[in-house]
Amino acid sequence: MASSSRRSSLTLLPLLLFFISSFLNSVSAIKFNLQAYRYPPSKCIWNAAHANALIIVTANVGPGVNQRVDIEIVDSGPNRNIYLSKRGIKAESRLAITTHAEGEVGVCLKNYIEGNVGNEEQGKLSRVIDLDIDIGADAVDYNAIANQESLSGLETEMRKLEGLVKEVADEMNYLRKREERFTSTNYSTNTRVQNFAWFSLISLTGLGVWQIFHLRAFFKRKYLID
Repeated sequence: MASSSRRSSLTLLPLLLFFISSFLNSVSAIKFNLQAYRYPPSKCIWNAAHANALIIVTANVGPGVNQRVDIEIVDSGPNRNIYLSKRGIKAESRLAITTHAEGEVGVCLKNYIEGNVGNEEQGKLSRVIDLDIDIGADAVDYNAIANQESLSGLETEMRKLEGLVKEVADEMNYLRKREERFTSTNYSTNTRVQNFAWFSLISLTGLGVWQIFHLRAFFKRKYLID
């Protein structure tokens, strides 16, 4: 009986992991050509992340002569925190950061031209960038944890499920806080609109009364009314 329940648990775990990971969608992969310039603009890939979330960035940089690719990981906060900055990345580079607050995290790359390159050749210089961004539970190496803590297959799957459930809980908590913030903003806006409406009504009423007395005094001066 215990073995059958154990087998059913093993059967259900992959399904749960699949549905939860599909809901979170916390993996981003992109491949593109990065044009080289003397003074290059930043090309940034943005992803939403929660506070204290682990982010693993794996950048595979293709070959290219007279070029230098720099990478910088920043957030979208008002202070634009720089989590990591690295010059001259080559081949495969694996970078890890932990976010400080809710918001979007951007992986920004620049491709510099180095050395003596003619104007005609500059437009042909570019490098292929293969970028993988893992956020939250997807950034955790559970195989390494299993080897370090001597976990069984079921325990490893349970650890993965625990991480994914925590991400779902964090996501729901974030949505709840955002809904509360929107509700507060909506209430404040409605209150201001209502106050402005009352102010307009009182102002128009006062202006109408003043016009009546003003016209009455004017007509009296002209002896048009008693």
